[in-house]
Amino acid sequence: MQTFHQALPLSLYIHLPWCLKKCPYCDFNSHEISVSGFEEKLYVSALISDLKFELSRIEDRKIVSIFFGGGTPSLFLPDSIDQILNIIQSQSSFDSEIEITLEANPGAAEAAKFREYREIGINRLSIGVQSFNDQSLNLLGRIHDVNEAKNSIQFCKDADFENFNLDIMFGLPNQKVDEAIADLEQAVYHSPTHISWYQLTIEPNTVFASKPPKLPNDDIIYSMQVKGQEFLKKNNFEQYEISAYAKNNYKSKHNLNYWKFGDYLGVGAGSHSKITCPTNSQIERYVRHKIPARYIELVNLKSSAITEKKVLDVEEVPLEFMMNALRLTDGITKNLFFERTGLAIEIIEKELTIAKNLGLLDYQNEKIKPSLRGYRYLNDLLQIFMK
Repeated sequence: MQTFHQALPLSLYIHLPWCLKKCPYCDFNSHEISVSGFEEKLYVSALISDLKFELSRIEDRKIVSIFFGGGTPSLFLPDSIDQILNIIQSQSSFDSEIEITLEANPGAAEAAKFREYREIGINRLSIGVQSFNDQSLNLLGRIHDVNEAKNSIQFCKDADFENFNLDIMFGLPNQKVDEAIADLEQAVYHSPTHISWYQLTIEPNTVFASKPPKLPNDDIIYSMQVKGQEFLKKNNFEQYEISAYAKNNYKSKHNLNYWKFGDYLGVGAGSHSKITCPTNSQIERYVRHKIPARYIELVNLKSSAITEKKVLDVEEVPLEFMMNALRLTDGITKNLFFERTGLAIEIIEKELTIAKNLGLLDYQNEKIKPSLRGYRYLNDLLQIFMK
């Protein structure tokens, strides 16, 4: 029996699904403008209607973070983002230290836009640089080059963004270890507060899945990872999650809420939500229609844009929690497990003991965290919690 004694932290995710070009590795719900068209006004109007309905259902819960993701949110006018933020603020209450992030791609970056984003309340930018090597950017199908990447970072600084993230990938086609570290060196040189450094993986239903590029072997990728982690640590970037590194404690509040199994409300085409209802002790997940035109149509018809809805079975909850929480380098406490799942820790005592005995988990007193071995073989560790 699940029992929730308090409302969980709530984040808001706004999906803005258009891109100038679809990258061959991307499996996100993004749509190329030249193929699907770009209906900014119609989409924002639908978003606002959808938000009004959803925010009326969350009672008086404070929002701890807002994330505008995509797609390429920086394609949208600051006035559009402002309209969305105004509606959110009029319908809900913000945490006093709310983090409001907007993703930006260097190929759709403008200095004037960045200044206006800052003025309307965006207090964190996440810039999709991916690499500081033109050849790598070309292989990744990116629309920007290194100079545009550097310009976008300067726009960000000129707009007085104290808090900004750079996305950098490694394990790129034909990439060598020193090239991966050179990308990190360039990233650190630009003094971001946060670096998301993640491995390129081949996802189903992408161009790379049908035409796989030649990627470095596992030994080379592991060498990249170890040397990169050492370099970032030396430069005072603390690793707090598999692919997240923060300086001066600028950890992403939004992503931390995901990883700690908090609640999030997703609005926009293809967005996902996870909402805990203390009154009936249920955790619901739901997904909105992923095609922008159909999403707009459904919202305008006052019909539900939700295409999938599921109440998690009690047996599913521990694995769902662990799939997120065990990504954190500091692990979690027993109390957090109870607070976020509504379940006593004893329900997974057997699995915790097995993982500890296999050397995959450090488990003592109130703290549960992957060992160094468990962190490297995280999939093996998670398998233990699958029932």
